[in-house]
Amino acid sequence: MAHVVDIHVGKRLRHQRWLVGMTQSELADALGIRFQQIQKYETGANRISASRLWDIAQAMDVPVSYFFDGLDEAEGAPDGAASFVRAAPATPRRAPEQSADA
Repeated sequence: MAHVVDIHVGKRLRHQRWLVGMTQSELADALGIRFQQIQKYETGANRISASRLWDIAQAMDVPVSYFFDGLDEAEGAPDGAASFVRAAPATPRRAPEQSADA
């Protein structure tokens, strides 16, 4: 059975994808995966790794924390789950580029 957090993140993924007008196939292509995997993420059937969530956030131009917004109100969510995410330091939307001289 899917965890309530995985379901919430999947719903937020689906909602944001719809808002930006992106199909499952378009998002999958941007991530280098199959659209069936996006379906599994959106239903909470498969968990999204931290690195994949970072890539998804970049592809949709939202901060990673977007996917956890509203988690406190989600039915069955752990107490204080979203507060924990909000307490984390802000992260940049894009990973810093490595210079060729480094």
